[in-house]
Amino acid sequence: MNYLPVVTILLMALSTYFTRILGYLLLRNRQLSPRMQAIMDAAPGCILITIISPYFVTDRPADLLALAISLFAASRWGLLPVVLIAVMSTAVLRFML
Repeated sequence: MNYLPVVTILLMALSTYFTRILGYLLLRNRQLSPRMQAIMDAAPGCILITIISPYFVTDRPADLLALAISLFAASRWGLLPVVLIAVMSTAVLRFML
């Protein structure tokens, strides 16, 4: 049995958890400036863009259509609904096309 995918997922989960805890520990007693607060508020959207940006140059029609749906949803709703719509539309379109 190949354990590499399981180990990869576990390491990704640990690194995500570690960065959240580290951020909390470093910033828990500090008053953030308005500029720093704006940066912290923009970070999740920036991370999402870095994840989906390779699909802007794909030649798969399902991914391009899912990207268009995701961009439309991003112009209307918040982060969580957009992620759910993006994942579902990608799965359905990849299955259908």
